[in-house]
Amino acid sequence: MNPVTSALKRLLAMIIKEARQIRRDPLTMGMMFVIPIMQLVLFGYAINADPKGLPTAVLSYDNSPLSRAIIRAIGTTGYFSEAGPVNSESAANALMQAGEVQFLITIPDGFFRHVVRKEKAQIAVEADATDPSTVAPAIAAINAAIAQTLNAELQGPLAASRAQAAPVNVILQRRYNPEGLTRFNIVPGLLGIILTMTMVMMTALAVTREYERGTMENLLAMPVKPLEVMVGKIMPYVLIGAVQVAVVLVASRIFFNVPFLGQAWVFGLATLLFITVNLAIGFTFSTVARNQLQAVQMSFFFMLPSILLSGFAFPFRGMPGWAQIIGAALPATHFIRISRGVMLKGASFTQLAPEILLLAVTLVIVGTIAVSRYRVTLD
Repeated sequence: MNPVTSALKRLLAMIIKEARQIRRDPLTMGMMFVIPIMQLVLFGYAINADPKGLPTAVLSYDNSPLSRAIIRAIGTTGYFSEAGPVNSESAANALMQAGEVQFLITIPDGFFRHVVRKEKAQIAVEADATDPSTVAPAIAAINAAIAQTLNAELQGPLAASRAQAAPVNVILQRRYNPEGLTRFNIVPGLLGIILTMTMVMMTALAVTREYERGTMENLLAMPVKPLEVMVGKIMPYVLIGAVQVAVVLVASRIFFNVPFLGQAWVFGLATLLFITVNLAIGFTFSTVARNQLQAVQMSFFFMLPSILLSGFAFPFRGMPGWAQIIGAALPATHFIRISRGVMLKGASFTQLAPEILLLAVTLVIVGTIAVSRYRVTLD
């Protein structure tokens, strides 16, 4: 037989053999098609660097027609959504510290009188600048809305007030990040992403490694229950996660000068819950996957939306509603809010309790699924 023909036959046999091997692994086949589609959907529809409908508290001490017109004009820009009635500055500050509002707009008493007298009238805008990318477009929209309102309202005898170069000054205060430094937003969020990537991956290989090494029989022969197996598998990694957190916090302070304004015990409790949740998710993946490759693929499938939909890389409020629902189901979303709230805002346990509670509920749900899926036989 011709050597070239013989080589081609051997090559064809190898190709057929590999194709059949891939066909026997439906999970890998699914990942090959699902991940590109998921990336297209997330980057094409879910990611938006220009968020709209940002929750805003408005304090107006000037009940003039001009003030009301300015508030309406700001609302029609699409960038702001009134978060509900706020009666005091302290209540508004509490809402901003808890992350429930992004902006606080204050119109002082005598605002209309200052405009009419051609004095410098001011409007104070306080912005939660933990994510600097959301501030600039919204502030530009406020300035444009005020200018249009003044042109429309200051007519007739009031036209002389409009003729000033700048009849109204917008005083911007970037809270929690006065200089608008991106690293103040990135570093606390990066802590959640690092823990997600490492913790899920580590325990995703826990059970599959036992099968591939042939030690699963010894594990099944031990007088331990599924819950005890899961706890025993993840406990050593809790310590590893704690070391990772300590390293990131020290580096964030020394190299990036990121503040830590909150209570350490609140941050510690939330971090422990988050680490345990991710380890339980990884353990669940390991009970589904048949080998370590599949476990890694499932981990990657979980990590991609955790990075893109958690508010780490892109503004959470800029995503469409369906993407926010998916993001709200991810533990990383809530931990990133907690870490930014504690480190940058000094938020209290009461203010962060809803996020911490969601992490605890997620742990119970995922832990129950993991224990129920753990197989006590090799079948």
